[in-house]
Amino acid sequence: MENKKERAGNEGALQKYLDDLGVARLVPATSPFDPGYHLGTLEGHLRQSHHLIETLKISMACWMIADEGVSRRKFAVAQELGIKTVTGGGPFEVAVAQGKMHEYLALCCEFGATRVECGVGFADIEVDPVSTMAVIRELGLEAQFEVGEKHTGSFEEETVTKLIDQGQAWLDAGATQIVVEGRENAQSVGLFADDGALDYGFAERFVEAYGIETVVFEAPNKPSQFAFMNHFGPEVRLCNVRLEEILRVEIYRRGLHSDAFRVEKLRPSRIEGQEK
Repeated sequence: MENKKERAGNEGALQKYLDDLGVARLVPATSPFDPGYHLGTLEGHLRQSHHLIETLKISMACWMIADEGVSRRKFAVAQELGIKTVTGGGPFEVAVAQGKMHEYLALCCEFGATRVECGVGFADIEVDPVSTMAVIRELGLEAQFEVGEKHTGSFEEETVTKLIDQGQAWLDAGATQIVVEGRENAQSVGLFADDGALDYGFAERFVEAYGIETVVFEAPNKPSQFAFMNHFGPEVRLCNVRLEEILRVEIYRRGLHSDAFRVEKLRPSRIEGQEK
């Protein structure tokens, strides 16, 4: 079966039109999540949008209590389409708290996950990045680390400084990316105020610390997604995007959405010789 690279781009009349229109060809930078979708729904969206997806988060602990055959099929479909999979950070924290981290990581490997998300966002645990990454690498897995707690509200200045240092320790130990907490509502948590407003200054600090390719922002709804892209441009990494919102996010990245067309850094480039 063709993989993502072989099928990417729809190299026909449609792609030629997009090129002529000035729409940039972008590296996938969206990581949708599966909080327990029906298998047919998941597979349909992956087949429709696989070439736009950086990673698929098979999230929460839903895959652990669903029918095992269905859960295995989800990992398999993503692999068939060339999409990396990552398991959510919640099960990792529970496993560590219950003294079953090694067993959990082995299970992720056995199911065919590409990457695991690690974090200390809600459980009363301490996790050493060096020894944990050694186990993860030994199993042939990748890892990303999520910074920020789930229940302590919006970030403050001192918090951001500590989180940046914490994330850097995980990168130094071998983690692939740093995820910035935003939960499922982007409100009163992490970079988001009680009214959902994004703290651009704090967001910039994470980008400055890690680089735009390494930091991934949880952006679970339309206002948060548009705010990140308006500010940082089309290269910003977003995750916790619902499957049914992938295409909306991606037309926004490319300036094909009515709101994005008004944003200079997102609008398609003018073609040389094009009339104004």
